[in-house]
Amino acid sequence: MKNEQMVDVLNKLVVINNDRIEGYETALGETDENDLQLMFRQFVATSHKCKQELISEITKLGGKPEEGTKTTGKFFRAWMDVKAALTAHDRKAILSSCEFGEDHAVDTYEKVLKDDINDLTADLQTLVRSQYNLIKADHDKVKSMRDQMVSNPH
Repeated sequence: MKNEQMVDVLNKLVVINNDRIEGYETALGETDENDLQLMFRQFVATSHKCKQELISEITKLGGKPEEGTKTTGKFFRAWMDVKAALTAHDRKAILSSCEFGEDHAVDTYEKVLKDDINDLTADLQTLVRSQYNLIKADHDKVKSMRDQMVSNPH
């Protein structure tokens, strides 16, 4: 198992966590609703925790952690900004935008678990699965809140 391969795989997850942090920091500025702000702060904290764990492992492997975001993350943030501006801070639109970003985060973790899992040590596989469960729980929370808005629009 090559350290370079493991670093590359882990850096994919660092980048998606960077995207989430930036996306939810943007979302925090788009709403004054306390429950959404609390949730977004929790999601930022989740991604900071995941990112720090990943960076620690990358450093142990002698790699350099990614610092930026992906174009797809920039697209997510820009799309969210446009949606928020057009909908005048509409709760349902903000939740839908967040779910769009969460889908991407979950997909990234699922692709790593499906396509790259054999490039990781057993300990790293466990770490990635644990982080996936945290990210998936955040996704499901956003989806549930968004679905409540659809079924109960008032």
